[in-house]
Amino acid sequence: MPQKKIIGPYSQAIEVNGFVFTSGVIPIDPKTGELVTGSIEVQAEQAIKNLSVLLKEAGTSVDNVVKTTVFIRKYFCKFIKSML
Repeated sequence: MPQKKIIGPYSQAIEVNGFVFTSGVIPIDPKTGELVTGSIEVQAEQAIKNLSVLLKEAGTSVDNVVKTTVFIRKYFCKFIKSML
């Protein structure tokens, strides 16, 4: 997988036995390198776009995701409603 500039002491993704494990995908705008601000929907959309790129670089896609965990500090109810 190509190395991208990472923020923090972790790997963006690692492949083990055909599985790709990702970590800490956040809403960074790849054009500016800045954290995307705005609504929970805008931030979630950017994070998913970033995840999609990461998975594509690993030779897979979001269609093959088995499990995901989302950590939300604020706007939890609004996030859940947007998923329904």
